[in-house]
Amino acid sequence: MDMGLDGKVAIITGGSEGIGKSAAATMAREGASVVICARRPDILETAAAEISRATGGQVTAIPADVRKPDDLKNLFDKTLELHGRIDILVNNAGTAAGGSFGDATDEYWQNDLDIKLFGAIRCSRLAIPHMRATGDGRIVNITTVGGKAPEGGSVPTSVSRAAGIALTKAMSKEYAPDNILVNTVCIGLIKSGQHDRLADETNASDPSLTREGFYADWGKSVPLGRIGETQEAADLITFLASERATYITGASVNIDGGMSAVV
Repeated sequence: MDMGLDGKVAIITGGSEGIGKSAAATMAREGASVVICARRPDILETAAAEISRATGGQVTAIPADVRKPDDLKNLFDKTLELHGRIDILVNNAGTAAGGSFGDATDEYWQNDLDIKLFGAIRCSRLAIPHMRATGDGRIVNITTVGGKAPEGGSVPTSVSRAAGIALTKAMSKEYAPDNILVNTVCIGLIKSGQHDRLADETNASDPSLTREGFYADWGKSVPLGRIGETQEAADLITFLASERATYITGASVNIDGGMSAVV
């Protein structure tokens, strides 16, 4: 299926590994010019080079911390210098930040909101004028199923993700007249760089538990019986960013193997 991404320009935050990296590769393979950002320049540059080699696409690494407005201004300015337009924004930057409400400090809350909620706000604010200029645009906010049905001990992540879902719906209504479509992908248990590191830490303390064994055990809690692959999330993100999804906006789509208690 032709996704209609040839000639489009996409910015993907948190693009150095996991879901962001897979989404960048999928869009590059479909013909989009992709700019990825993350905080670690060396890992980011390596990811861009790997994606370019694997896809033959144009992938540019621009280091940026979504908590820092100056970094984001540089990200968007350089993207416009290189490509002259911005068609797609994937707000993917984020880290796991779950814990007890009683233990969560103001600093812990603020850092999570800065990365996940305000990162998406800042990037969208910079992208929308350029999408309006072309009369077309796609914004995909990456949230989690925990934003819909929070568990105990899940703050601040569940709250910042719930805010991201609400932001998606509000923006979708405001910018529909500009043909800027805004959707959110609600992630369940998907393999990621963070989860790989957790598996490796577990293996260091218990060599009998390999990364594959770690994921297999974790997958038992999922109705489909396994942890999702980053490519599966990337395919959904790419679809929502594509010309095949021109009548979808304000949607929140779970990709969780049936794990969430809510639709």
